[in-house]
Amino acid sequence: MLDRITPLILTRDEEANIGRTLAQLAWAREVVVVDSLSTDRTIEIARRFPNVRLIPREFDRHDLQWSFGAAQITTPWVLTLDADYFVPEAFVREMASLEPPPDLAGYEARFRYAIEGRPLRAALYPPRVVLLRRGAFEFWQDGHTQRVRVHGRVERLREPLIHDDRKDLGRFLSRQKKYMRQEADKLRATPWAALPLFGRLRMLRVVAPFAALVYTLFVKRTILDGRAGLRYACERFLAEAVLSMELFRRRG
Repeated sequence: MLDRITPLILTRDEEANIGRTLAQLAWAREVVVVDSLSTDRTIEIARRFPNVRLIPREFDRHDLQWSFGAAQITTPWVLTLDADYFVPEAFVREMASLEPPPDLAGYEARFRYAIEGRPLRAALYPPRVVLLRRGAFEFWQDGHTQRVRVHGRVERLREPLIHDDRKDLGRFLSRQKKYMRQEADKLRATPWAALPLFGRLRMLRVVAPFAALVYTLFVKRTILDGRAGLRYACERFLAEAVLSMELFRRRG
């Protein structure tokens, strides 16, 4: 099965992550990396890996960038990865053992969230469909990020991927400011009745940052993960605080 899968990664200034991610993909005949004109060492690092095909493309939207990348792939299956996803050996073994029937269009994976290499006991990061049959899916933009619409049956993989972003807090905040402007536009354009519970909490502005902090620390119990858990809870608080400030700016 592995020879029928091509990993696809989008990058932009990912020198803190990309080498670690690509090192876990030596099993792939080809890895397609679509780079949004990085200004750090991302391109230099990616070119060290002989199975990487690097394609530069100026970024416009997440869904369009992913759609462009998927169009470059000729194998029957596409493994969609963020640059900060770590693919464990157990995950690779599970993919190698797959025998997908014709009606199966994708596989969904869970994630273990890690801070500086230390996995947390839980996180707010949801499962997502990452292994997709070519021609049986499409990307669409949802707020600050893309979603995938799968045309067919989806199964859940047993083994998780690892989310381990090594970029510093300054980069994190810079990206959140950009993402949350788009998320604020999405929330304001959605009728109140159509918002999920947490979306409604977000629209209350002041509530969501503290709700995210309490939920992460005590419901997800990341307080038991020590320094890594506290940093993760702090990141969730800051992300929601940035969104709250964007919503305040748009008030009225």
